[in-house]
Amino acid sequence: MREKLAKELLEKVKKCPPKFFENLVVELLVKMGYGGSIEDAGRAIGASGDEGLDGVIKEDRLGLDTVYIQAKRWENQTVRRLDIQKFVGALEGRKSKKGVFITTSSFTKEALEYASSVSSGIVLIDGEKLAQLMIDHNVGVSSVALYEIKKIDHDYFEEV
Repeated sequence: MREKLAKELLEKVKKCPPKFFENLVVELLVKMGYGGSIEDAGRAIGASGDEGLDGVIKEDRLGLDTVYIQAKRWENQTVRRLDIQKFVGALEGRKSKKGVFITTSSFTKEALEYASSVSSGIVLIDGEKLAQLMIDHNVGVSSVALYEIKKIDHDYFEEV
């Protein structure tokens, strides 16, 4: 059921406007614990002249560091090494060492290798991982039913 939900969710996200996707990515990162609240933790900044950066989010509630976001809502295009190189350059332009590159598609092998070789801390999230994170953090999904399964707590009885 989860795989089917993830696939349907990703298809729905791919049909959303780019600005909606950029806001979705910021909301997801906030729900994952970055920043604080949506109002003060992060924002989508994507627009013409954005230097390849679509969002910015505080790394923690105190805002000690910022993480820049690149969000690509692509259907049939794979993220290449050149795309990651441009993102690294945009990070350098902001004097930042941390970035998250999120796509609805996937990354080439060369893009993955390049991202792991640069000194900037770059996290790559493909469409499959994006959908799983959205499910885990209740972004774009709602619970229909919850089941609680109980077992004996053997530690509780150890004190007797």
